Amino acid sequence: MTIRIGKISLWHVHAWDYIKQAQEHEDTVMAGVWDEDPERGQEAANRLNVPFYASLADMLAQDNIDAVIVDAPTRLHEEVITAAAKAGKHIFTEKVIAATQVESNAILRAVRENRVKMTVSLPRLYAGYTATIQDVLERGLLGQVTYVRARLSHDGAITDWLPQHFYSLQDCQGGALIDLGCHPMYLTRLFLDQEVTDVHANFGYITGKEVEDNAVATLSTSSGAVGVVEAGFVNSHSPFAIEIHGTEGTLLYGTPEPKLLIRTKAAEGQYTDWTELPVAENMESAFNQWVTHIQQDTEDSTNINMAMELTRLMEAANRSAKEARRIALTELQS
Repeated sequence: MTIRIGKISLWHVHAWDYIKQAQEHEDTVMAGVWDEDPERGQEAANRLNVPFYASLADMLAQDNIDAVIVDAPTRLHEEVITAAAKAGKHIFTEKVIAATQVESNAILRAVRENRVKMTVSLPRLYAGYTATIQDVLERGLLGQVTYVRARLSHDGAITDWLPQHFYSLQDCQGGALIDLGCHPMYLTRLFLDQEVTDVHANFGYITGKEVEDNAVATLSTSSGAVGVVEAGFVNSHSPFAIEIHGTEGTLLYGTPEPKLLIRTKAAEGQYTDWTELPVAENMESAFNQWVTHIQQDTEDSTNINMAMELTRLMEAANRSAKEARRIALTELQS
């Protein structure tokens, strides 16, 4: 079964990466392009040798398009993803689903009502280090988890390789945290493995952009465990890093090399000194999983649930920074 894919916007910096995945998969082909910027969309269509549609409705009405890849501005996600679902097209979308829980819930309702398959790009959820860390936690090697910290940062705002539209508050609905910080946010939530009750965020504006380029968010839980999420566009040579601390041990990744280190009292004499753990192979990519779900009429509730939780946490963080106070997740509208 060949899945014919329409491209909804090339706004995001990863747009061509997802097109490449579609081109490389034996069961998917690109079949059309729509973009809110017609010139950019026409250029992409010419490059791909597929039709360009000036109207999104026209592209979604085509019988020879089965699914869409969404890389539109975050502000358009509810509009374009809901339209695709109502047209019966399966959906692969860049994170976040949307900037607010209200919008994400509306999207999810449309997806379920129209029985289409949606997968959100949360690539680090399927990384080998994530699987290995999950195994360590499930085996209880750290005891009760008390603190999780994840950091992801780059220098895009000080070397100007990020496109200028990534600094538009209207389009992006935020800055470093809602873009790059999505990854440490969903990983921190995953490793905490318990409900987050409230979020307290602080944003920095090093380069004076409209959106934050330096951010930290603290996640609180009812057990007392704390999660810390860090992201930035203004940091050179800042390694992707994960720390997990528990009552019995500690796990470190990326300090600075991509090695997984453990030291614990809970392994029957093993790992009493810092020990490197072998990292599992990466799991199937989110895109490839999406294709399989379409072909086999299955779904990954874990992906959707994590993406919905990501929206809640991001909305709370953005509101916290704006209002300069801690935000309880119960305050968010659904």
